[in-house]
Amino acid sequence: MAAILRFRKLCFIEPTLKNCGSSETPKDEKQEEIQTITKQECDKNKKKNKRGWKCIDSCCWFIGCMCTTWWLLLFLYHCLPAHLSGFKSPESPGVRLKNEGLTPLHPVVLVPGIVTGGLELWEGRPCSHGLFRKRLWGGSFAQILQRPLCWLEHLSLDNETGLDPPGIRVRPVPGLVAADYFAPGYFVWAVLIENLAKIGYEGKNMYMAAYDWRLSFQNTEVRDQALSRLKINIELMYVTNGNKKVVVVPHSMGVIYFLHFLKWVEAPPPMGGGGGPGWCDKHIKAIMNIGPAFLGVPKAVSGMLSAEGKDVAFFRAMAPGVLDSEILGLQTLEHMMRVGRTWDSVISLLPKGGDTIWGDLDSSPEDIQTVSSYQRQNNTKHQIEIKQETKYGRIISFGKTASEQHSSNLTTHDLVKDKLDSGMNCGEVWTEYGKISRENIMKLADNKAYTAGTLIDLLRFVAPKTMKRAEAHFSHGIASDLDDPKYSHYKYWSNPLETKLPHAPDMEIYCLYGVGLPTERSYVYKVSQSDKCNTIPFQIDSSAEGKWLRGGVYFVDGDESVPVLSAGFMCAKGWRGKTRFNPSGSRTHIREYRHKAPGSLLEGRGLESGAHVDIMGNVALIEDVLRVAAGASGEEIGGDRIYSDILKMAERVNIKL
Repeated sequence: MAAILRFRKLCFIEPTLKNCGSSETPKDEKQEEIQTITKQECDKNKKKNKRGWKCIDSCCWFIGCMCTTWWLLLFLYHCLPAHLSGFKSPESPGVRLKNEGLTPLHPVVLVPGIVTGGLELWEGRPCSHGLFRKRLWGGSFAQILQRPLCWLEHLSLDNETGLDPPGIRVRPVPGLVAADYFAPGYFVWAVLIENLAKIGYEGKNMYMAAYDWRLSFQNTEVRDQALSRLKINIELMYVTNGNKKVVVVPHSMGVIYFLHFLKWVEAPPPMGGGGGPGWCDKHIKAIMNIGPAFLGVPKAVSGMLSAEGKDVAFFRAMAPGVLDSEILGLQTLEHMMRVGRTWDSVISLLPKGGDTIWGDLDSSPEDIQTVSSYQRQNNTKHQIEIKQETKYGRIISFGKTASEQHSSNLTTHDLVKDKLDSGMNCGEVWTEYGKISRENIMKLADNKAYTAGTLIDLLRFVAPKTMKRAEAHFSHGIASDLDDPKYSHYKYWSNPLETKLPHAPDMEIYCLYGVGLPTERSYVYKVSQSDKCNTIPFQIDSSAEGKWLRGGVYFVDGDESVPVLSAGFMCAKGWRGKTRFNPSGSRTHIREYRHKAPGSLLEGRGLESGAHVDIMGNVALIEDVLRVAAGASGEEIGGDRIYSDILKMAERVNIKL
């Protein structure tokens, strides 16, 4: 027995074949038995030590590295002194303009967009014990790791009403802290608020119009009276600041939320706020729309269809199978879709204007993009403009070939006329895909391409309950006659193509957005191989590549989230001058900010960024907002500043003005 133990110890210390076993012939049977036993022990140890690297190891390693890097950078950031020796930090716009003599004149109202506003718990299930008035959204997001399913349950809304589920109350965080930071170290409104404070703004003349961004716009009034509170606060600041009109600064989805407010505030009760005609002209000096999603965003379509975007598609390509792993059982995208489809506000971001704005199967305003290249001849550089044609009107294409070939070669059918049967049920339904048979999934994919006009029918089929509930609050068409009484209903108020601006000839409207960043415009899809219940049957084909196609996504100019067409069209054409959408001729101004990446880590997310959220720290944008708040007009800050092809795109849109 002692000999066996000695041999086992030897194998653990030097687990090699040379030491663990011998090829020499044993001298007797006892030694042969000992050698056999020890060799078996060594083989077991070697197999144990050679355990393969599994998928879950990669996931844990990746998450661990990301978290460690993030917290290390955050720690170093907080350890840095306010002013580094030898490094001169740039002077903030607020300090510079204060030195020029700028002082507060007009009160400022800030309107956050989707997902950037904090949400806190007021009532919940037993699993949420200890979270009363703690942030469920915005902040540290610690509850995602501690109790993920409980967290998802409390962020979901009721599938039937679009309001709170029974026994759950989640409410927006009030005050300026509602959206100053999205997470520790990740600013949203904080930089703009700080610069406003530097020229003298404070709580009495600056207000954050926090609202529950998950709800439909009218339901924010039904449940929380958010629109009434906004109206009262604007009136209060108007009176307490010497009858000075208010400058409103909405961002992203907050732009169309405030557009809804403009109609609500003058409409008679009970549907409206009862302010009467002239309320906007009396109380509002300017609306400075940052990153406006006036006409929607194509990424809302991919989010509804498969809970994906370019980032998810990229992750799928880098780590195939992780998000859909049956072994891990994560079903991450299914959970995201289940929750996201209860948020009616997402429907407000679907593309508006149909094929007229976004293009049909063969053409769109953005189809021909100019690419500049340089060719050297006789030691002289000559700029050559190459026109690349891409069929961006096909927002969803099944297969790369379908995204490129002529429409006459495409297989298409009318989903409304076909009335595909969706009566299947595979047990507990997580997403509405659980009620659609595999045969009908293939029929949807057989319709090779979908434009903005036919997408609505597609979504009505794959998400019938969501669309039925949300379409009672939103519309995505173009009004043929704005004097038709039906357009007095609130479902049209957030669509600039189906509503008139209020009579406010002195009010100015600004479109402030970034350009120079690839922005999602259309997608190449494929049918998922898995046909299990509750799995998402469609996914972006990340293997599809081309000149303007990367990872299954076609890109155009924009701010990474909103294409230039959606951000700038209304200021460039729809509202420019007196039109049927702007009968009083409110002045419009386009201010584009060309993206410039940060020069060093000390610049953070960039002082000249044009990205959708990072632009809130853009010094040029901050200066424009401060000057207008201090009394300047659009002409006094320079009028239009355009780098993109928005004017050419607007010319190609054939719309009645």
